[in-house]
Amino acid sequence: MSDRLAYVEKLTHQAVREVFQSMLSMELMDEPPSPLVAEPGGQIIGSVGFIGQATGVIYLYAGACFAKVITGRMLGISAQAIDSDDMVNDAIGELSNMVAGFVKSRLCDNGWPCTLTIPSIVRGQQLSVEGSAQVTRKAIAFRADDYHLVVELLLKESQSPGI
Repeated sequence: MSDRLAYVEKLTHQAVREVFQSMLSMELMDEPPSPLVAEPGGQIIGSVGFIGQATGVIYLYAGACFAKVITGRMLGISAQAIDSDDMVNDAIGELSNMVAGFVKSRLCDNGWPCTLTIPSIVRGQQLSVEGSAQVTRKAIAFRADDYHLVVELLLKESQSPGI
């Protein structure tokens, strides 16, 4: 499983950096994974799964303030102009979909066909995701200015050959 996880982790890391650069003109710096600091607006988590010869879920954790900055950049407006949670939910869902789509595309290109699930959004305070015993987890963390993003990859153990 370690080769499979390392491969999908590498793809996920590359996907996050490329999507943030191309869609948001935002350079992300690597940092050690740690839980997001609680903030008054809470957290938002976007997730998209992939199912097939490689099966897993990619979660993007961001504080509400960073989620508004991301949304503003995607829409070409200021973060202060974001006036609804729906706008933020849609933007984070789409960003999660782009990251997972990048990973899925590379997996398919390398002979591991899979399909994507629909994006999901969760909001709250001090959130964490737990997986079952058959899931391997890996956290990847990034920083953009004073904002932090944690990306968590959950990969299901598979009986199929490959990665």
